[in-house]
Amino acid sequence: MKKLIYTILLVLGTGLFFSSCTREYICQCTLTYSGKPGLPEPLVREYPITDTKNNAISLCEEKSRTYDDNGVHTEEVCEVW
Repeated sequence: MKKLIYTILLVLGTGLFFSSCTREYICQCTLTYSGKPGLPEPLVREYPITDTKNNAISLCEEKSRTYDDNGVHTEEVCEVW
């Protein structure tokens, strides 16, 4: 009987340990435009990411990019909040 109780406590403790490492983070990306007059103000977009902190940071920062299209330079910088 004690062995069964210890096994149940071990399983519950392990599940609690691994679930506590994962939580929801907000990836906030700011888009800035330049190169021509009359472009919009910087735009902010947010994405939820449910993962560990290190994975959330990596996934979010991978969204950062810079590109040019018809003389408009767009820079997207993403950070975890």
